[in-house]
Order: sequence, then C-alpha cells, then structure tokens
Amino acid sequence: MTEILALIPARGGSKGIPRKNIKPFAGFPLIAWSIAAGLQAKSVSRVIVSTDDEEIAAVARQYGAEVPFLRPAELAQDRTPDFPVFEHALKRLAETEGYKPEVVVQLRPTSPIRPMDMVDSAVKILLENADADSVRGVVPAAQNPFKMWRFHGADKPMTPLLAVEGIAEPYNTPRQILPPAYWQTGHIDAIRTTTITHKHSLTGSIVYPLVIDPRYTVDIDTPADWAKYEALVYQGGLDMVTPDGKRRRPMPQKIEMIVFDFDGVFTDNRVWTDQDGRESVAASRSDSIRFGELRAKGIELLILSSEPNPVVTARAKKLGVEVIQGIGLQDKGRVMREVLEQKKVKAENVVYVGNDLNDLSCFEVAGWAVAVADAYAEVIQAADYVLSRPGGHGAVRELCEVVLKHLSA
Repeated sequence: MTEILALIPARGGSKGIPRKNIKPFAGFPLIAWSIAAGLQAKSVSRVIVSTDDEEIAAVARQYGAEVPFLRPAELAQDRTPDFPVFEHALKRLAETEGYKPEVVVQLRPTSPIRPMDMVDSAVKILLENADADSVRGVVPAAQNPFKMWRFHGADKPMTPLLAVEGIAEPYNTPRQILPPAYWQTGHIDAIRTTTITHKHSLTGSIVYPLVIDPRYTVDIDTPADWAKYEALVYQGGLDMVTPDGKRRRPMPQKIEMIVFDFDGVFTDNRVWTDQDGRESVAASRSDSIRFGELRAKGIELLILSSEPNPVVTARAKKLGVEVIQGIGLQDKGRVMREVLEQKKVKAENVVYVGNDLNDLSCFEVAGWAVAVADAYAEVIQAADYVLSRPGGHGAVRELCEVVLKHLSA
C-alpha cells in the first residue's frame, strides 16, 4: 500500500486576519476543514499539521491531526515559502520515526471548501502517471492571460504578456479562439516525495492537472473574503468536505410552516428588568413586513418559546403569530413534533429558526434548520443554513426573504 502523507502548513503569525488558522469558519476552526479533507480521504495514511504555534497545535490535535513537532520560528515568517517547510517536515519524520511517505499532499487551510473526492482524485492521477512529479488543482481562469500586458512604467509602451503561435495579436482576438487557460488554486497539491527530496521542488517539471469545479474556488486572505466564503458554505449548495461529516440539507421545495424561537431570534437575546420585575426586549419592526406574503403562499407561522413571558405574548399578538410558550428546555423538540402531528404538517416541510442549545432538538425535527448569525457555535455547526443577520437585527426579515426568493425561483 502506498504511504501517503497529508501535510497542512499553518503558522501562527497571520497578519491579514489575526489567528486566522484557528478562527471559527462556518462553525469550526479554519484549519479543521483541511484536517477533515485529509482524514476523510481513503488514500491518505496520516494527517500532520506543521506549525510553530502551540495553540494551533492543540486545536489541530482536537480535530484529529498529528502534530509530532513544532516548526522552527525561522520557517514561519511572512515570506517563508512552502518548500523549506515541507523539506523540514520530511527530514524530521525520517530522523525521528524512520517514516518516509511516497506521496505528500499539501492542504492549505486558506482554501477550506473542497469537493468530497478531491484528495483521492489528485492522488489517483499522480499514481496513474509514472512521469508525474506532482498534481496541482486548477480552475478555468476568470481572466484570459493572452489579453494581459506587461507594464514597464506609465511613460513607457506596454508589451503583450504572452504570444500565441499563429495569432499575430491575441489581445485583439475573440476569447473563443485563444487557447484555454487555467488558474492554480490553493486547494491541493499531490507531490511525489522524491520531487521534494531529489528535485528540490514542490512541483517538479511535470505537473498534471486536477480540474476543479470553479464554484469551489476559495482563497481566504482578507476579512471580506471570510464573510464571502462563509456565505458560500451556507448558501452555495455545494457537496463539500465538512469537519463533522455533515451534509447540509437544501431548503424544502414545499414549505408548510416556519417555526421561530423567540429570544435571540426576534430579539437580540437581552432583556431589561425594572424594579417591579417587568421585562422589556428590543425587536426589529421590519421582521413582520413579509409575513403576509408567506401566508398568501400557504405558509403557517408559529413561535415556540421555552419561557412563559408576557413580553412574548404581547409581541406575538402584535405580529399576528400563534405562540406556544412555557416549554421545558429539554422538551422543545417533543412539543414541536406534537404540534406538527396536531396540525397534520409534515416535518420535512417545516423550517425552524433558532439560536441556542435548546433549539437543537427542533433542528432534528425540522426539514430545514436555520441559525441566526450570532447563534452559539454548536447551533451554527448543526444548522443547514446560517443567516447573515443576528437575532433582533433583521434575522427574521432576512429568513422571510430567503424563503420567498426560493419559492419564486
């Protein structure tokens, strides 16, 4: 059996997004997504994280990776290339364990969204082509390089970046006539160990492609990238590797009912209490604006709240939404099942929106589980969809618009 090592480089000193590698991405530390890609691949023998940081090492071990050594600080600088990191890892493993894999797979944490079969496909291409030094993930280039220019200064003429045999002016040629071009992604490199140890390269000279669906193109470098690609996880409908192995369900084609938690969904989860014990909360006036359109489509609305409170009653009356409250913290899922049976509503046609741990039992009942943006981590991990708005700040309105858009598509 071919010994294949998945190696994940993860230094601690990220500047663009501080502590990037262990910052929660779609409910899990960013590095956990790459660890999962290695662990879930059938071809991979070991998954090791190369880091200089003890905290990253602890998180990596928590999610199933090995961290048998810490990388020296001089190999964890802003401008440190990948090659010496891989060279160091292979030398340490050979010296301390006598371990010498035949193939090394690089899984960069900054490209966390991967198709289920990506790692095994890359390894298969490498092993089936004896002349291959490596396999690199690529996608069709969004910008055609044959229409690009070399810039020599604002006061000097430009020159074409590339020439095409038989075409005098490729930059003036229709795109369809030009050769196809591909852009390398950070998702995966599968490399023969001899390419690193003997050719002193992470690619070698013979590089085969693994063509990746461009919908998976992700490279997180800035906070804006972070938000953009979290949305892709929740809204992209992609079949991807996840740290918990869970596949997020799509929104049901038919929706009969939307069930809302109250605190932390209609409100921001805070409460004001006066000296007489009277409570008040803050909610968004815009939440109910689309309720009429939902009802017109035959969708019933219900609030399911654990705590009996006049505030909940008053707000539900104002919204014109049925409310059931005073449910024990451990009983929400049971009560929800009973309500659906009484109303003869199929659970697979129900959307549930929540934010806290007592909502998880309702997630298990509903056909589509939705979390507000500021829900607790366990809730975000369990959700099929995560809203961009926090509770009490337009989350309900956003959910209504998502559903209406889906039903009108």
